[in-house]
Amino acid sequence: MTSDARETIERLARQRGFHAIRFAAIGPTPHYDAFQQWLLSGAHADMSWLEQSSPERADPRSRLPTARSAIALSIEHHHHRPPDPGGRTGIVARYAWGRDYHNLIGKRLKKLREDLRVIGIQSWGGVDTAPILERPWAAAAGLGFTGKNTLQIWPARTSWMFLAILFVDAPTEPDPPLKDHCGRCTRCLTGCPTQAFVGPRHLDARRCISYWTIEARGLAPRELRSKFGRWILGCDVCQEVCPHNTTPPDPEEDDLLPRHAWLDLDEILATADDALEQRFIGTPLRRPGAIGLKRNCLVALGNLKDPGGEKSIETGLIHPSPVVRSAAVWAAQQIGGSIALSGEADPSVLAELTANDCR
Repeated sequence: MTSDARETIERLARQRGFHAIRFAAIGPTPHYDAFQQWLLSGAHADMSWLEQSSPERADPRSRLPTARSAIALSIEHHHHRPPDPGGRTGIVARYAWGRDYHNLIGKRLKKLREDLRVIGIQSWGGVDTAPILERPWAAAAGLGFTGKNTLQIWPARTSWMFLAILFVDAPTEPDPPLKDHCGRCTRCLTGCPTQAFVGPRHLDARRCISYWTIEARGLAPRELRSKFGRWILGCDVCQEVCPHNTTPPDPEEDDLLPRHAWLDLDEILATADDALEQRFIGTPLRRPGAIGLKRNCLVALGNLKDPGGEKSIETGLIHPSPVVRSAAVWAAQQIGGSIALSGEADPSVLAELTANDCR
């Protein structure tokens, strides 16, 4: 029965478009104590929902008491980056080039769960937003190993993959975990532009470009901004330097094609907020909102130090959001442009004005 259940689940998962499927025995969440220590260190920054949902992540049987097996599923998303258009353009991380993976994988997972229900298998799971520690479960199931950059790596193949975890009430034969294939390599740790890694497999979100350009609602500390370069949504450096990603395959996934690999900074800043929100519906670019995206573009403009971006920066100086205005002040200082703000009363903007960082 164990073998039959496994074969059936794997067949149905492949039919629903999952690229890799691995199995683990049920139990308390692997490495949950390490996750708790990470939270206690404050390295999760302002992502308070991780603390709030932490107890639910401790054991999947709190959601599905009859669970017998964990299933780790993945979809590869690597595509070659189109040529750099140059000019005043911002760089977008690969995961955000196409459709929002939450929607893409969530729909496939929903259909798979219905397939399983029809044959009498109950399940619970999710992708990213559910209270599940995906990478520890994927590692336990042998779907890659967790690298020093905290990401799941399929040895000599790819780390460019989205994960989903499903817990089922059917017993299955588990897969063995993989060994650590990082060895002595530290390219990801030393290559990080902001030195966000405290050590192997320990990321401090408070220094991470992805955190500041996606999740954070404020403006990054001044000492970090110049290290962001042209990244305006996420950062791929710790994956790009990984030797396991030398020749990753490009999956046949039209929804993940590189539609938004580069964005024109001037265009984003000239577009009305509501139009920007509407434009990126159904993509990860909507996550930071129009305010966050414009903030990120202004930081990139400041790092480019291109005087031609002054008009776009001036647009940011009159934006209703103090976060955008603060970023515009910083950007203007970087290019040595003039700053015309009359009647400014917001403390955060005034702080940027008085800092007068003209590096």
